[in-house]
Amino acid sequence: MTNPIPQDILDALTDVEMPRLSPEPELSDFIEVGGHNIPIHHSGCVIVGSGAAGLRAAVELKRRGGDVIVVSQSAWGGTSACSGSDKQTLHTANTSDQGDNFKAMAQSIRAGGAMDEDTAYIEAVGSTRAMGSLQFLGLPLPQDPLGGTLRYKTDHDEVGRATSCGPRTSRLMVKVLAQEAIRLGIPFFNQTTGIKILTEGEGAARTSRGILAIRPRAQTADNPMGLVLFQSNALVLAAGGPGELYRDSVFPNGCFGSLGMALEAGLELVNLTESQFGIGTRREGFPWNLSGTYVQSMPHIFSMDEAGKEHNFLADYYRTTQEMVSNVFRKGYQWPFHATRMLDFGSSLVDLAIYREGQLGRRVFMDFNRNPIGIAGDQPFSRDRLDKDVKTYLETAGATQDLPIDRLRHMNPLAIELYRRYKVDITVAPLEFAVNNQHMNGGIAVDTWGRTNLRGIYAVGEAAGTHGVTRPGGSALNAGQVFGTRVAENVAASGIAAMPAQADITNVATKAVAHIGAVLRPESPLKFRAIRTAIQARMSDHAGLICSAEDVTAALAQARDLCEEIRQKGLSYDRPGEIARTIQWQQMAIASQAVLTALDHYLSHGGGSRGARAICDPNGDAVPDSKSGPLNDFRFRSETSHDHEKQILVRLENDEIQTSERPNRVFDEDAKSFFERDWPAWLTGAIYDLRTEKTSEC
Repeated sequence: MTNPIPQDILDALTDVEMPRLSPEPELSDFIEVGGHNIPIHHSGCVIVGSGAAGLRAAVELKRRGGDVIVVSQSAWGGTSACSGSDKQTLHTANTSDQGDNFKAMAQSIRAGGAMDEDTAYIEAVGSTRAMGSLQFLGLPLPQDPLGGTLRYKTDHDEVGRATSCGPRTSRLMVKVLAQEAIRLGIPFFNQTTGIKILTEGEGAARTSRGILAIRPRAQTADNPMGLVLFQSNALVLAAGGPGELYRDSVFPNGCFGSLGMALEAGLELVNLTESQFGIGTRREGFPWNLSGTYVQSMPHIFSMDEAGKEHNFLADYYRTTQEMVSNVFRKGYQWPFHATRMLDFGSSLVDLAIYREGQLGRRVFMDFNRNPIGIAGDQPFSRDRLDKDVKTYLETAGATQDLPIDRLRHMNPLAIELYRRYKVDITVAPLEFAVNNQHMNGGIAVDTWGRTNLRGIYAVGEAAGTHGVTRPGGSALNAGQVFGTRVAENVAASGIAAMPAQADITNVATKAVAHIGAVLRPESPLKFRAIRTAIQARMSDHAGLICSAEDVTAALAQARDLCEEIRQKGLSYDRPGEIARTIQWQQMAIASQAVLTALDHYLSHGGGSRGARAICDPNGDAVPDSKSGPLNDFRFRSETSHDHEKQILVRLENDEIQTSERPNRVFDEDAKSFFERDWPAWLTGAIYDLRTEKTSEC
């Protein structure tokens, strides 16, 4: 079949070239701290992270007159640009298909529970503005001939609120926002890793003063660690999620996020029990989620043992070929693992089967050149024998070709081009994959303006814990755009970023440098590579998609012991280039303990299976079935409805992770605005609730 889309169009949507950064400002001001002569840069606001959410905040704040800089460990090297998402959630009134209701969209966003109702409504209302402004900047979201946005159904979405530019949607978002940031003259400090948040004051008066970072190019004889101080009154954490937390991960290498650093600064974190797991290629090669048309093309899925023998293992779980293939197809819009979808021979039984093959030491593959092999004793695969929803979808899409590779080429040729760019040609060879960690739904606790519990510190994107248990696919990208804008609006209204910060921060900087010195100890037997292996194995093996209360408690004890050992012995490094990584792994140890503490709290209070994980329990009330009978080893607890209505908070106090709970913030869906009554709050800035943001310096 001839590909109807010209190769140059496929190339443009696959090989997305990122803009060249402007020359960095020269660091000509220095401060003497603890024997280190440290460069210092003064700004109104520092944004940590150069992904889609951070760039949105930077662009919007600059447009409002803010003095803003971006600090990035690796510009265009994070999840948004390198792995990221292939879709953007939208309000479907922007289509020629059907209308929508902001309240209905908000209900869908928060449907999984443990999410603030006002946050969900903000994301729904803000989606049209976020998408429209991205289109204005040049994001090529597809339209029909009448100007409506093309859309489709995705994870936890029965309406069909997703749209896409292809596999590189989030990278294209980063590109257009980066181009705008560069056009606006926003300074970027690349190859710069934030390692310590600077704060001053106590209790409710504690305030942001910027961030201490490591920058290899700043290493000198009198600054051997390459320390740099970025002083500011506002700090926006937009460094993404803790991708390095799991061994089995679809995150690009080097994605640490900022959760450990946030805990050390006294920030509260929320919903750390909630992640997403699903099928994708391993990070050792090219990490990518295998949702959408990869599975909707219905490839043959098989495993291979150490002897090289193939196993049609899914045939051991499903009763008929039709049932098996239809549920492989449904992974396209039911991509994340969910415990309840293991029941009744649903689509997450596929994930469980793949997980079990991995436990047996077998490698799992998709073969796009073979149709699924039927179940013994049943009829072979046929496009005429599929569940009605699957058959209708494929016929409507025109995907009636004989082989999976041709169906994939018809529905989404970009899916083939993407892997080809990384020397993987799925037109000729099977594709190896596994069940991986993909997204942290929890993170730093924020209010409706993206503010944390410390004055002047904000969080956006995956760094912020706004997503609840489950969310429609693509809504995380939307949330980052919506809250990136709201953070900028709040910072601008407060005035704290109008001018570069100039207060004396010698005492603050001295404490920060001393903390780093306490972690880095040349005599320590502990090195980051060893603790990396321990942390990643513990999280993947005991806090992944399949876990138990007993396993989590044991893993938490080990995580506590590791953090205490690091406090007692510190960490050593072999060369200066490892300093930043060493600090990041010390903070990742804290983040791991925090996740396990939250999960242990949830399970010890009777929490059941929801979102990411199946909580296996011999006394559980639910058990998945296979063709040969119940899978009693995976009997699990069902979620209790009252857990939907609350969230688990964690914070670091005296080197221990403390937990608490709070109810979800509610939203009165019957409340209506009234123009003459409510306009003054907009005109005066009362909507920004600035009473906690004014500082003596602004």
